[in-house]
Amino acid sequence: MEPETSSSVHVCEVSGHDASGAGTEKMPFKTVLRALEATKGVGKSVVVRKDLVEGFKPVSDSGLKKGMKLYDAAVKKRAKAEEIKAKEAAEKAARAGDDEKKLAEAKKIVLVNDESLGVAKKIKIGQGVKHRGSRIIVNGWVHNLRVQGKDMMFLVLRDGTGLMQCLMKGRLCHTYDALTLTRESTVKVYGKLNEVPEGKKAPGGHELVVDYWEIIGKAPAGEENYENQFNEESNPEVLYNLRHLVIRENKASSILKMRSLVIKAFRSHFETKGVTEITPPLMVQTQVEGGATLFGFKYYGEEAYLTQSSQLYLETTLPSVGDSFCIAESFRAENSHTRRHLSQFSHCEAEYAFIDFDELLQNIEDMICGVVDAVMNDPLGAQIMKDLNPDFKPPSRPFKRMPYTDAIAWLNERNIINEKTGKPFEFGEDIPESPERRMTDTINEPIFLCKFPVEIKSFYMKRCDDDRRLTDSVDVLMPGVGEIVGGSMRISDFQELMDAYKREGIDADPYYWFTDQRKYGTCEHGGFGLGVERFIAWLLNCYSVRETCWYPRFPGRCQP
Repeated sequence: MEPETSSSVHVCEVSGHDASGAGTEKMPFKTVLRALEATKGVGKSVVVRKDLVEGFKPVSDSGLKKGMKLYDAAVKKRAKAEEIKAKEAAEKAARAGDDEKKLAEAKKIVLVNDESLGVAKKIKIGQGVKHRGSRIIVNGWVHNLRVQGKDMMFLVLRDGTGLMQCLMKGRLCHTYDALTLTRESTVKVYGKLNEVPEGKKAPGGHELVVDYWEIIGKAPAGEENYENQFNEESNPEVLYNLRHLVIRENKASSILKMRSLVIKAFRSHFETKGVTEITPPLMVQTQVEGGATLFGFKYYGEEAYLTQSSQLYLETTLPSVGDSFCIAESFRAENSHTRRHLSQFSHCEAEYAFIDFDELLQNIEDMICGVVDAVMNDPLGAQIMKDLNPDFKPPSRPFKRMPYTDAIAWLNERNIINEKTGKPFEFGEDIPESPERRMTDTINEPIFLCKFPVEIKSFYMKRCDDDRRLTDSVDVLMPGVGEIVGGSMRISDFQELMDAYKREGIDADPYYWFTDQRKYGTCEHGGFGLGVERFIAWLLNCYSVRETCWYPRFPGRCQP
């Protein structure tokens, strides 16, 4: 603000403000320099107050001299800045003109595929090693782009199977498409694939010397340029909104490739064990894990839900195909924002007939260790582990077995209180995530947390024969992520199941098909459910399970 019409320009070194002051007695400036700027270098009318008691006095000669020196320097600095700005604007205009001419000339350059170089074979980037020394065709996205001088350009292409460095020289770099090429554009390149010399590095250990190329789809430049959309420091909401672009990045892509390998390894494990895969319904009319976390909808006028678990259906398949498993989506309407919860997750579930609790634990341990071994023995899996979690060590066997009562004692001995009650833990209380993870991370090895009380577990879990207060149940806890598996022996007795329905206030009628498994030839059986996203988060040391799925769903997020 400039000073009001007055004979004096006021400066208060105590309460003045250069940005919002007006140079008046009520709204003084903070410095003499600002007063001189307001009066364009006229210092005779400047009055200064050094403290609130003394009042305003004409600026001293030394104060004015010092202020004028700063003012003159500021004027020269502004003049220089304006001069530089004008020069840059002129240079920019000149460059723009030159660029327009250059682009106009570039449009005249037409590349021709030289057929005398031989027929090029179309390959995937991951097949490169087999085709070294040959002329090939590769299609892909421009993952990276570097211009070196006027006659050389390096591209790194990506097609999902790997990365390939491509070298373009001369006319290949002078075309309009080359001069305007941007990251994430799609191209088709022809050339000879050569092994890089010793001491040089390139993805895959080779480089494509391009002799012809075509643009397939050009990504935008300017504000919409891919590189302007997000970075590692972007707000999480921005990253979730742009998840379709984020998954193109190295880390996200590697995590999702590992996801594919893990799911493949689970299926392979079950296949070698003779366990049959089934495809259960996802639209149901029964609950598994409690009605509070059900997603409800109208199914042709009837009440229905998205499944919380496919366990009940898996149990019904045992008399048909024997031991069975599924890898399907489950849904939980749980308003939780922790880093290990999702509203939709991939659920690896299995059920086994004619087993006991020890056999169930053995099956779970075999599966976890078998899948870890399969992934780490896969060349791609091993590379991803090396890149993202090089310190990972496969879990040692056997897993530690810890009864629920021992866990309660462990927490109380270390004065870790129940967050809900503010008191030491008591028998019958659930162990929340935070103390559970603290215990798991401290022990620092896989834990079979077993034998939970009836009242904190689901209605279908079998009671222990030696202590009817407890269930033959288990949670598998892993350091860094907590629970990744929940399982139990299932109630096999008809009347015990009917009593469980009654205890939990569940109407048994909609469960007739599930109850019938105890009527038409029951058997001792058990199973488990594993959260695929949590398993991957443990394997790759990811901070959140939201990183381990393609498009995470959690409270407040249902797009893209």
